[in-house]
Amino acid sequence: MNTPVKEAVGRYGIWSVGLRSEDPDRRGERAEAAAELEELGYGAVWLGGNSSAAHAAPLIGATTRLTVGTSIQSIWQHEPDAAGAAFADLESAHPGRFLLGLGVSHAKRVEQYARPYSALVEHLDGLDAAGVPEDRRLLAALGPRSLRLARDRAAGSIPYLVTPEHTAHAREILGEAPLLAPELGVVLETDPTRARALARAFLETYLPLANYTNNFLRLGFTEDDLRDGGSDRLVDALFAWGDETALRARIDGFLEAGADHVALQVVDGEPRDVLPRQAWRDLAALLA
Repeated sequence: MNTPVKEAVGRYGIWSVGLRSEDPDRRGERAEAAAELEELGYGAVWLGGNSSAAHAAPLIGATTRLTVGTSIQSIWQHEPDAAGAAFADLESAHPGRFLLGLGVSHAKRVEQYARPYSALVEHLDGLDAAGVPEDRRLLAALGPRSLRLARDRAAGSIPYLVTPEHTAHAREILGEAPLLAPELGVVLETDPTRARALARAFLETYLPLANYTNNFLRLGFTEDDLRDGGSDRLVDALFAWGDETALRARIDGFLEAGADHVALQVVDGEPRDVLPRQAWRDLAALLA
């Protein structure tokens, strides 16, 4: 019998684009890093960049208990039948180790983007038919309708680029049982100017995307907060930075708001395919 999803992922995980890299020359480095993350006590790894079961499989094979999830697999680029077959293959080889995280991506990134909520419902229907159980899939839900869908037709939600206030609201909608596992960007920098500069450089990718900015506005931020790379208020709400005490307080703030698990993404100004292994070690020591 598979371990319940909350128990499987634990309190803390790592969110990474680099761990889903397809560079064959770095396959060994990725496997070694995944094994170390397991040893460090992280319960899950979340793979960014429209990832799939194929990206998760080598990491699962290199570890013994680490849960690996997609964060996210775009519904526009993966057909339910194919996703279901890939899920079944990985489940057969490594039962209970893979979670299928799904999302609708963004209008600016998907040519066929239309009626995203309806398309997500249809995709879930297809996954039902393909045999992917509800308790092994998660939705990258931000708004109320998507959160209700995550409650009713998935194991929970893996929201990206959110605040503790969003987490509290999401928990109210989801109820107690579903998994709520927000991503949190972490800047291991104590200087405010440097920390916010790194966060703004990272945030630049996301501020043109309406799904995120609409969510910020729902949370009480203003159009002024979205200008010039994001206000200090926005940056400080979305990212953890500062000394060990400040970092721990920000991470704990998500748990206190209702998160079951926090997926930590190191923001350091390096290319996103570089694995920040020392930072992962430092965070593990902080969280021990």
